[in-house]
Amino acid sequence: MSNIKIEKYIEQTVLKAQTVDADIENIVKEAKEFGFVGVCVPPFWVKKAKREIGDADIQLVSVVGFPLGYNLTETKIIETEQLIKMGADEIDVVWSLTAFKAGMNWPKIELAKLSQLCHEQERILKVILETAYLSDSEIIQACEICADAGVDYVKTSTGFAPEGAKENHIKLMRENLPSTVGIKASGGIKTLEQALGLIRAGADRIGTSSGVQIVKSAME
Repeated sequence: MSNIKIEKYIEQTVLKAQTVDADIENIVKEAKEFGFVGVCVPPFWVKKAKREIGDADIQLVSVVGFPLGYNLTETKIIETEQLIKMGADEIDVVWSLTAFKAGMNWPKIELAKLSQLCHEQERILKVILETAYLSDSEIIQACEICADAGVDYVKTSTGFAPEGAKENHIKLMRENLPSTVGIKASGGIKTLEQALGLIRAGADRIGTSSGVQIVKSAME
């Protein structure tokens, strides 16, 4: 595991409320310099990020229904359509945790609609579960819903909840997802040790705002 190309797992992320244009320029520059797989930016900044990326081989990721996920499905669909039009390669949607907690079948319907939309446009859909608010049995159930809805990745966290990615949750997700569905660990990942632990547990992507520090640690 020590010879792992950690940069190829990293989506360098800036989703703080006070994000400015310089932040977008900076993370794209970092992605080019350190070879990150992608950058994750707020919807408002997708157009700019697309221009900054140019023809570099960097996935442009943005978020939908962020950070609480209780938006109307119609709103999520329109937001997804707009982001795809503006050049997003991957959509990280916060699922309807509220509908799930209420015991409704709606999350699967919503995610199936978004999956279809993304796949028709040859885009990737990741679903943020917000594991901090779920029990182990709820995480298992959530993974089944996501797999049935045809999503590409399941993601742990927004980074706005009390806790982020945990190895035991990644292991649990990996055990309960088909091999065709990837896992993105996110939320509070600041060190190389954390990132490697999550990858060992089954994560295929690491969403972090500390990508540069992580990669520099790996070079030492």
